[in-house]
Amino acid sequence: MNFEWAFFYGFIQGISEFLPISSSGHLALIPFFGELKDPGVIFDLLMHLGTAIAVLLYFHKEVRRLIHESFLLFVYKDFKKTMFVQNFLIATFFSFLLILGLKKVAFLYGRSPLLIGFNFIFFGILMYISDKKKGKNIDLTQQQDWKKSVLIGLSQSLAIFPGVSRSGITLTSSRFLGMSRLQASRFSFLLSLPVIIGSIIFKIPDILDGSATSVEPHIIVTGVGVSFFVGFLTIHYFLKLISRIGLGYFSLYRCLVGVLLVYLSLR
Repeated sequence: MNFEWAFFYGFIQGISEFLPISSSGHLALIPFFGELKDPGVIFDLLMHLGTAIAVLLYFHKEVRRLIHESFLLFVYKDFKKTMFVQNFLIATFFSFLLILGLKKVAFLYGRSPLLIGFNFIFFGILMYISDKKKGKNIDLTQQQDWKKSVLIGLSQSLAIFPGVSRSGITLTSSRFLGMSRLQASRFSFLLSLPVIIGSIIFKIPDILDGSATSVEPHIIVTGVGVSFFVGFLTIHYFLKLISRIGLGYFSLYRCLVGVLLVYLSLR
């Protein structure tokens, strides 16, 4: 892999991690459209590291609040002033719980281009339906709602399958549960942090010995840097526009990509 491909991978990761169109689905598909071997799951995870850093910096106030509320919750047992971190931890726990049950299936079958195509279509249609629901003033950073947190966390775990889209499925479930587009988007982006960081920590032994990827370190650094920069800009403009444009255009795009992939897989 050269710098040009690393830049391209980083760009695709940065823009598609936060748009509800499946970053892992796009990254897994690139080799099918060019003379390039799939760099593997580890390289995919490291591209996610760049976008995780973008979330940390963009939502630095919310991250500091999560840390502060964690201190209040676990040290002082304060359940009244820690609603944000309670919702966050509940969603994260149930997300990891189901991921553990699905990871073997995802590893064996998840990177099939045919399955990715069907995921693009099916979850794109679901997202379109959910966005027709009128949003209410439900803010999980301000009010406790265990049921919604559990359901959003469980839905996020489905993103272990490329083509589902982590942001897409959490936005879809949040919209079905009555959240506004903006509140759903902010909570969705923050929920990406523990999943991405946890996945990277789990793979640290493979990353350190280099057994799971053949990509040179300086190429990886290029991809991570690009994914961070593009990801930061994508968060900023997506949050500015989502309330006005809605999710319909993203649903249409997902369905078109899905149909193309199914066609290419079956021809």
